[in-house]
Amino acid sequence: VMCVQIKCFHEIITIGYNVYHSYDLPWFRTLSWYFLLCVNYFFYGETVTDYFFTLVQREEPLRILSKYHRFISFALYLTGALLQFGWTHVTLLIVVTQSHLIIHNLFEGMIWFIVPISCVICNDIMAYMFGFFFGRTPLIKLSPKKTWEGFIGGFFSTVLFGLLLSYVMSGYRCFTCPVEFNNDTNSFTVDCEPSELFQLQEYNIPVLLHSLLGWRTVRMYPFQIHSIALSTFASLIGPFGGFFASGFKRAFKIKDFANTIPGHGGIMDRFDCQYLMATFVNVYIASFIRGPNPSKLIQQFLTLRPEQQLHIFNTLKAHLVDRGVLASLEEA
Repeated sequence: VMCVQIKCFHEIITIGYNVYHSYDLPWFRTLSWYFLLCVNYFFYGETVTDYFFTLVQREEPLRILSKYHRFISFALYLTGALLQFGWTHVTLLIVVTQSHLIIHNLFEGMIWFIVPISCVICNDIMAYMFGFFFGRTPLIKLSPKKTWEGFIGGFFSTVLFGLLLSYVMSGYRCFTCPVEFNNDTNSFTVDCEPSELFQLQEYNIPVLLHSLLGWRTVRMYPFQIHSIALSTFASLIGPFGGFFASGFKRAFKIKDFANTIPGHGGIMDRFDCQYLMATFVNVYIASFIRGPNPSKLIQQFLTLRPEQQLHIFNTLKAHLVDRGVLASLEEA
């Protein structure tokens, strides 16, 4: 992810440098890479502290950097912001922020990374195939080769592909388990008891489909239902990332962002839809999937002062007694 991010950033900054070169802006390239370093330091530092809190608190240098992380990041950012602001910040927003969201998706489990990316790739291929063989009606002026036939054919193909790929991957823990730090072994692990999302369930088929399929029930993973939302976004909304990129290139009268991949252009030309997809997946996980993490709460609880821990303990005990989950002291 970092390598793709750096290359995409380089391609866009090169365009900016060529466009604004006549204005002789001082230190344009140097400050651009300085900002990339600062923003990555901020985002990845936040991520490491969030996911590996115990490890960070164990090491003295990491604990100090974690405690003053935002202040250090802001000081580094302010140093460069006084000299340069516009183009680089837009590039950072488009590239680095989205890359950071991809990293968060990865930490939830590889399946949240591979399925969305594969759906975008599938949609791109199938839309091209349907458009090549059946395309007659232009879709949008920014991309003259896009057709409605390809757009619709790509949608149905991507939804079917997402269901099949999700079914295969949901059966493997290496894809479904999040990355965690194990205190006992002092190492990172990708092993867990599969959540309900990745356990086969039996669903009733709607009555209207009984006669067509001949089935009354079907066994599938709950994640497959979520994959329909992911593949639908990848095929209906995701392509607009490509349309935006096409408009961007047309505004600067260039064909591709770069010539890194012969016949395809630059890395950014291949990842224009992926970044938009990454943002959706991150928002989707936060809205419909991720709940409070007990292990993180306990980690933070243990770093509090004893009197703060006692206050939380008494508050929690009183709450559980009121709900009838815990017997009161008199009953005990």
